[in-house]
Amino acid sequence: MLNLHEMFASLQGEGPHTGRPAFFIRLAGCVAPLCPWCDTKGAWDDGIEVSVAGLLDAVKDSGHRFVVITGGEPLRQWDAGLCELDIALAEMGIAVQYETSGKVPVPEGIRGEVILSPKYLDGSWHVDPKSVARAGHLKFVASEETLPVIDAFVVDHALDKERVWLMPLGMTRDDQIENMPVVWDHCVKMGYRMASRLHILAFDTKKGI
Repeated sequence: MLNLHEMFASLQGEGPHTGRPAFFIRLAGCVAPLCPWCDTKGAWDDGIEVSVAGLLDAVKDSGHRFVVITGGEPLRQWDAGLCELDIALAEMGIAVQYETSGKVPVPEGIRGEVILSPKYLDGSWHVDPKSVARAGHLKFVASEETLPVIDAFVVDHALDKERVWLMPLGMTRDDQIENMPVVWDHCVKMGYRMASRLHILAFDTKKGI
């Protein structure tokens, strides 16, 4: 059984698959330290128990061939049934993207694509080294204040800049728009990729999008 916060059909609003139609499975529960800027704080708490079979039925009923598994921190439930879901979706030919902070090590042999969003909190990064090595892309929440530590992270881990995405910090549309120009300019300067957060630009603080 997995602990679920919500599931819904939408468009991926961030990262390398921005704009792609997707079925979202948002698992409940996160890992401390928690992010004060999180726009899905409701997913920090326990949700409802669902079976892997029930989630597979929901994916089939959605008609989507791309599934985003997010949280909270979804990989904390790997041994509780997420591994089984990962295998089943791969066997169905469903493309899967995991959104993870990397606080929990990314499992070896994971079939879905891993998008890692390391978190800088209380003056340090909270990410397992194995997660960095196993990620397909890395996505950072960026503001003028965090740009130097992001640059240092990229250098320390010898990251290919083609794999690095910056997203303007902002839980609201106005906050995101305010941070966009400085992030834009920094991506041009450093050779990173930039991603907006389309769901916030389109719907502001509305949930379930």
